[in-house]
Amino acid sequence: MLTREQILEAISHVTDMQYGRPLVELNMVRDVVVKENRVSLSILLIRDDENAKNEMRRQVTEALERAGVRVIHIRFREMTDFERAEIEKRLNRPASAPPEGQSRQAGGPTHTAAALSPLLASDSKVTFIAVASGKGGVGKSTVTVNLAVALARNGRKVGVIDADIYGFSVPDMMGIEERPQLVNDRVRPVERFGVQVMSMGFFVEDNAPVIWRGPMLGKMLRNFFAEVEWGDLDFVLIDLPPGTGDVALDVHQMIPQSKEIIVTTPHATAAFVAARAGAMAVRTNHDIIGVVENMAYYECPSCGQKQYVFGRGGGAKLAEELHTELLAQIPLGAPDNHPSEPDYSPSVYKADTPIGRMYDEMAKAVIAKC
Repeated sequence: MLTREQILEAISHVTDMQYGRPLVELNMVRDVVVKENRVSLSILLIRDDENAKNEMRRQVTEALERAGVRVIHIRFREMTDFERAEIEKRLNRPASAPPEGQSRQAGGPTHTAAALSPLLASDSKVTFIAVASGKGGVGKSTVTVNLAVALARNGRKVGVIDADIYGFSVPDMMGIEERPQLVNDRVRPVERFGVQVMSMGFFVEDNAPVIWRGPMLGKMLRNFFAEVEWGDLDFVLIDLPPGTGDVALDVHQMIPQSKEIIVTTPHATAAFVAARAGAMAVRTNHDIIGVVENMAYYECPSCGQKQYVFGRGGGAKLAEELHTELLAQIPLGAPDNHPSEPDYSPSVYKADTPIGRMYDEMAKAVIAKC
């Protein structure tokens, strides 16, 4: 089986059409995964250019086929401002300078990741936690909002970014009905339960679907930093889409210091799929704080007997596989909140409820780890 180094050597002659330098030399080939005779990789683009993509795809495919690769998957995405700045450093010119023969579009980005937002600066004290899952329906967003609220109850300043662009749900879960306000050309997040919230859900009408391709997702995520006035925060929780797609990659590359929590159910298959999200965090050198096993059991309200309706042991097995700890086992349930209450929300547990106290303990554990 070919190694990653051999794959990069095989395509070392392929040149970026915009910079005029080899892709490998500029570190524009990312996420190389080799499995038997199959290879997948990502190539960074300074801008979305179909002609450039087609030519690079042709050259890379031909080179890898000559090396004996049978199945090849190539993904293209526009580079982030941070990645652009890193490449410009390799070229020994200012990040604001365009590639040779090109001019920067008026109003185009010229800032590094640190300039994108003070939150991303190298000396920032903010702790980023990406909440991930291998598949949908395991309660990842429920865990995100309740952990965020629990952290706020413990005196921390918390922000939540609903990065599940296609499946945004955080505003509805937290009972948010208002929209962000524009103040001095900056978007001010909506505050609820002491948590600052930003979501794609604020910018679509009538629950309309978001029909976007990968590069647009990355741009929206960057806008959540560049255009939003977050203020002073201790924690930023990022509710990732399920799986290991474009947004997860962008988060890993834009916020290399981010930590991660993996959410699963006790079912063996759900834990098996969640392991992929954990493996992605490990491969991108992100610390995994722990695993949360959601819907761990159903507790009878009359007799207190526990019924393990989705099986047992998936969370513990996943934590062992990822060499981390099982942060919590949250039972199957729903908050007993009534729409007539002034602070009503469909998914946030009150502090004095059994599950609310579980999230409080989880928040304390997260604070201790960070």
